[in-house]
Amino acid sequence: MAVLPVFYECRRSVVAKLLFLWHSCSIRQFEQIHCSVITSGQSHHNAFLLTELCSSLFIRRHPDHHRIRNYQSIVLHFSVHPPTIKLWNLFIRDFSKSSQPSAALLLYSRMRRNCLHPDMHTFPLLLKSFSKLRDQDPLLFFADIIKHGLDLDSFVRNSLISALANSGSPRLARQVFDENPQRDVIAWTSMIDGYVRNGSPGEGLECFLLMRSMGVKADEVTVVSALSAAGSLCYAWIGKWLHGFYVESGRVRWDVFVGSALVDMYMKCGHSDDARQVFDEMPTRNVVSWSCLVAGYVQLGRCKEALLIFQDMLTDNLRPNSKTLTSVLTACAQLGALDQGKWVHAYIDRNLIELNSILGTALIDMYVKCGCINEACFVFDKLPSKGLYTWTAMINGLAMNGDALGSLSFFSRMMCSGVQPNKVTFLGALSACSHGGLVEEGRKLFDEMRDKYHLDPDVDHYGCMVDLLGRAGYLEEAVKLIEEMPMEPSPSIWGALLGACVIHKNLELGEYIGNQLVNLQPDHSGWYSLLANVHLEHRKWDKAASVRKSMKMKGIDKIPGVSWIEVNGLIRDFVTSESLSDWELCEMMDSVWRHIVSSIYDHKVDNFNISGCGEGLKGVVL
Repeated sequence: MAVLPVFYECRRSVVAKLLFLWHSCSIRQFEQIHCSVITSGQSHHNAFLLTELCSSLFIRRHPDHHRIRNYQSIVLHFSVHPPTIKLWNLFIRDFSKSSQPSAALLLYSRMRRNCLHPDMHTFPLLLKSFSKLRDQDPLLFFADIIKHGLDLDSFVRNSLISALANSGSPRLARQVFDENPQRDVIAWTSMIDGYVRNGSPGEGLECFLLMRSMGVKADEVTVVSALSAAGSLCYAWIGKWLHGFYVESGRVRWDVFVGSALVDMYMKCGHSDDARQVFDEMPTRNVVSWSCLVAGYVQLGRCKEALLIFQDMLTDNLRPNSKTLTSVLTACAQLGALDQGKWVHAYIDRNLIELNSILGTALIDMYVKCGCINEACFVFDKLPSKGLYTWTAMINGLAMNGDALGSLSFFSRMMCSGVQPNKVTFLGALSACSHGGLVEEGRKLFDEMRDKYHLDPDVDHYGCMVDLLGRAGYLEEAVKLIEEMPMEPSPSIWGALLGACVIHKNLELGEYIGNQLVNLQPDHSGWYSLLANVHLEHRKWDKAASVRKSMKMKGIDKIPGVSWIEVNGLIRDFVTSESLSDWELCEMMDSVWRHIVSSIYDHKVDNFNISGCGEGLKGVVL
């Protein structure tokens, strides 16, 4: 009889050793160990061992998801021991977090066919997949929830509220919420977050205030959702009230997520100083905190500061994520900082960061705005999935760089791929027609936009058409199009027509439009210049001089042009009509000369250097 305890002790020892090995081996070694477990008969009689094996597999999160999913199917199919509810829950959890969340629903159906009853953990895990499945209704499982007596479980009901809210059904979520007899802080937070995610931040704030009036104490997650709503509405006063309330409670100083939400809220409201103060006072900063600060400066148009913050982030040994890099690439695109953009591209490749649609589109946008069409096309072809914004970035980029035919070619390819264009896509295509003088193609696109895709043109679309017709000499048709506009024509549209009058020497129409624009925007120097050019084209020197004199008397100066140049990783700006001191001019010219004569340019990818951006250089006149 003493043999049995020894036998069971040996089995426990084997299980412990196997569990230790599973947490320290490669995926290939893991599969070999599993084969040994099956052939030895361990998995046939030990449900705990099989469950721990699969649990270990999920916790490890190997990058080769396809092999793991196939492996899961093998475990389900060939295991002699019937899987327990814990094992099914593990599978459902894994697939709900994967790129194939619909597989979680199939697994649930298979589990029900095996006559296994779900527990209180099954439905919350299952409902997480609905946030990624817009074509599925989480209420489909409501009957099963009631059938198994789980409708009164707060954990299950809160998961249902969150799933409905995040899947685009905030009204249904509110209905379930109102019928909930126990509305705890998790239920309130799910509703607030659902309103914010579905573009109703005002209702989210109303829900937050109602929660406070009912005496429910908000936690950090609730505050983050409320701050997100305040930022979306640019309600800085509400954000400051939340800030003050939680500073007094003494919790905000120790919560990195609330601190990051405060930085994001202040940036969206344009209060960059407050955002920076919160950021500097945070004792702990994670990648989200840095990303909010970088993105905020980019949104405010302060791209040089965004790059400097990014450099500080790298110095702090924090690894940026795809959202951080997207903001940095946007800053590089705005500044024309090609070297910095290439550094980011190399960083993505070197660190094996997934080039998803958002990050890939930002990379394409950076390259096209820096004039590197070939590199943009290379990134475009490399992307595994191309969404609407990716196609639009290529169409607009090619149009911006003067390749009208290439832009329209991409537009046709997008149509063939089944991606439906939006207003921004049509704007890029019409802009290409305008720059390329493709009148018939522009007319066709404009008609298709309204008749085929049922998109109402905006002022910008009419502006492109007026510019296209005006450049081609169809001035009367352009005037007729302006008169047919359903909205008030903007000064830029009249300005496009005025420019066409200068090109085609139409004095009468040009003089009329010019005088209208000057009266409409008396402080806009561009209209005075165009009106003066109309008179100069017809040798009316006195009238041209009169326009210039009127500008001078009103104290209106031409807005100076600004250009950027990048030399050895440093971004310098050149402002027309300003000058440098002698030593600055000599220093800059010497730097440019040394760069020109250098036979080899050592581009150090490992050193992201933008030190000195915008400092020491105010402008140069050559």
